[in-house]
Amino acid sequence: MEKQKAPVQKNEMITLAFEDMTHEGNGVGKIDGYPVFVPYALPGETAQVKVIKVKKNFAIGKLIEIEDQSAERVEAPCHVYYQCGGCQLQHMSYTLQKEMKRTQVVNALKKIGHIEDVVVHPTIGMDDPWRYRNKVQIPVAEKNGKLITGFYRKKSHDIIEGMDRCIITSEVNDCMVEAVRSIADRFGIPAYDEKTHRGVLRHIMVRTGEITNETMIVIVTRTKELPNKEALVNEIREAYPNVTSIMQNINKDRTNVILGKETKLLWGESYIHDKIGDITFAISAKSFYQVNPTQTKQLYDKALEYAQLTGNETVIDAYCGIGTISLFLAQQAKKVYGVEIVGEAIADAKENAKLNKINNVEFFVGQAEKVMPWWTAQGLNPDVIVVDPPRKGCDEALLEAMLEMKPERIVYVSCNPSTLARDLRILEDGGYKTKKIQPVDMFPQTNHVECVSLMSRE
Repeated sequence: MEKQKAPVQKNEMITLAFEDMTHEGNGVGKIDGYPVFVPYALPGETAQVKVIKVKKNFAIGKLIEIEDQSAERVEAPCHVYYQCGGCQLQHMSYTLQKEMKRTQVVNALKKIGHIEDVVVHPTIGMDDPWRYRNKVQIPVAEKNGKLITGFYRKKSHDIIEGMDRCIITSEVNDCMVEAVRSIADRFGIPAYDEKTHRGVLRHIMVRTGEITNETMIVIVTRTKELPNKEALVNEIREAYPNVTSIMQNINKDRTNVILGKETKLLWGESYIHDKIGDITFAISAKSFYQVNPTQTKQLYDKALEYAQLTGNETVIDAYCGIGTISLFLAQQAKKVYGVEIVGEAIADAKENAKLNKINNVEFFVGQAEKVMPWWTAQGLNPDVIVVDPPRKGCDEALLEAMLEMKPERIVYVSCNPSTLARDLRILEDGGYKTKKIQPVDMFPQTNHVECVSLMSRE
């Protein structure tokens, strides 16, 4: 049988009408049923496109000129948007971004989970979808003998020059990065060179408390020694009195991972604090803490609503991290048990419980899929289980352990619709029904979406 030939060729110029969008936000146009994916194109547009890659089942194109423009297209306010890979959706209206994220969830449920009869609510967005990130990690390099900072150009490790601000991170963070860079530059602290694995300064990380305005600066170095350390710290403190913590993280490895194992205090406190709702959190340099506290409150309020707590329930929070969801739940539950594999996170969680004088919560270090069967053997019968796994979703053994425990409700908080759909299918096959799903836009201008799902035992 003759191999079917793609209807387009590499470097060919074509006119394409776009009818759909991928979950990454790329426009989809078709030629004789053969899809062509084009970054920055929107549904309803017609454009001149250059074909840059041809595969058996699809092609990838580059947008050359738009002939019919969508009413949802907006001008990206960031001057390096088309060079930087940090945001993917600045060219589309915020209304379309929220619709796209809901559609992403619906499609994943249908195609991966084969779940169609569930209410997926409109995405909860932000009133102001800019300047929301409370944490920034910026690489440092050297050019013409001067230190430069900025995000990497798409699919490269070349820093975009002239990038002195990022309009999805807080203005305080922008200022702090710039301050540390210019002070370090003046003191002649050399940047790390990943090709030669020499130099000192690798990254500048800044975390801020949205409610408390407390700020932590983390200087990531290859070496234990930080030249002119005292002078550097003093200058930062004089210039920015609201800095509460200056840390050094040492990362000696040849790696893309930003933080190394060792962190030491240079000045101030080892933690900064922030509040979500009525709960205060202590956040260390390596703590996992959501980068958008405004939307985190929306997410956790929804998780709490779906848990339907009356004060008499026993709740398990798997993947509890530093206790953010556990402490929210503990306000309305009889007892909460949190489990997490990272020991440092559990130490933080216990401190956070103490800080908030919350006594009806216990935290355990371990793999949830191993700890939960042990709890079952001890006679622990949860009414509600809450999971908030990483992007890869729940371990299959954990899903089995959840089914074994037979809680009345499961609240699944997800940052990846694909693995959510896969896991909901397994739980549905085990006797649960997905009742409703609420997408929340935690990361405006990017293609990521979080959601909260409620499942009940049938």
